[in-house]
Amino acid sequence: MTAWPRPPFWQWEGHLQTIGAALWARRTVPTGQSRPVAPLWQRERWDTPDGDFVDVDTIVPPNARALVVLFHGLEGSSASHYAQAFAAEAQRRGWAMAVPHFRGCSGEPNRAPRAYHSGDHAEVDWMLMRVAQRWPAWPRVAVGVSLGGNALLRWLQEAGSHAAVTVAAAAAISAPLDLMAAGAAIDRGLNRVLYARMFLRTMRRKAREKWAQYPGLFDLQRVLAARTLRAFDDAFTAPLHGFAGVDDYWRRASSKPHLRAIRVPTLVLNARNDPFVPATSLPVAGEVGDWVQLWQPERGGHVGFAQAATRWDWRGEVGALPRRVLPWLARAAGWADGATMDA
Repeated sequence: MTAWPRPPFWQWEGHLQTIGAALWARRTVPTGQSRPVAPLWQRERWDTPDGDFVDVDTIVPPNARALVVLFHGLEGSSASHYAQAFAAEAQRRGWAMAVPHFRGCSGEPNRAPRAYHSGDHAEVDWMLMRVAQRWPAWPRVAVGVSLGGNALLRWLQEAGSHAAVTVAAAAAISAPLDLMAAGAAIDRGLNRVLYARMFLRTMRRKAREKWAQYPGLFDLQRVLAARTLRAFDDAFTAPLHGFAGVDDYWRRASSKPHLRAIRVPTLVLNARNDPFVPATSLPVAGEVGDWVQLWQPERGGHVGFAQAATRWDWRGEVGALPRRVLPWLARAAGWADGATMDA
């Protein structure tokens, strides 16, 4: 991997690189324009196999040549900074993009007595099969970010060589590969104040809405009393999705133990200063198979990776992330040979 971009001058450590990219970095600057332009998503609603729905936001440029499917992170959406950055770069390359929202993440409560979780490979499976049915003519790659990255890796592991029928290559960015380590990290110290509290605010609200739909489905008082992600997952996420408890959920949903099972070219990108994902929990080369490439730059934070355009550019822009990941996917998929897919 080439040297990673230099962040804005004040982003000297992982928390600042995480927060700066999410809140202030420029997200979308298509070629030929000087000011950011938000993606113009088109929304489709898809029925799920269990009688529920998911909303899928898409951008399809004229004469699109390929499709990127992006799975968002915890409480993320197509409005997340990384989704907008990938959409801008995909459009520049003439690729279409689709963001299937996990249950309850598109701005409207889902109907079924379930939500979403970090190891939901069955959900990723039917979503990608539906993508292939919806756009059969386009070659496809998949990107998963944070929680969505771990879920994508779990699908790749479960699907094995069959995954190549659906996607030609994949990338997981800032994925919590070891959920025990990541869960412990986010629930302590400054992480608990900065991030866990933010996530729990919307997650508890959604849990209250789910309980109103299905009274008695879980212990609402335990959920509302949760002050850590561990407590929330033990009271809500685990019981709703068939796990015995939080330890069972985090153990079975972690992708790190199964990286050798992947049979599709896959990039696993984690910054070593990610506040959520301890560097000590990251895999080393001997723990992955030939199909997996590890990128572990020293800086980047959690889905940060902002790049300063000049020495005094305090905001930076997050397009550096897709500008590195999408060419890797194109080459891994074989699109760069002969065709002009790798723009």
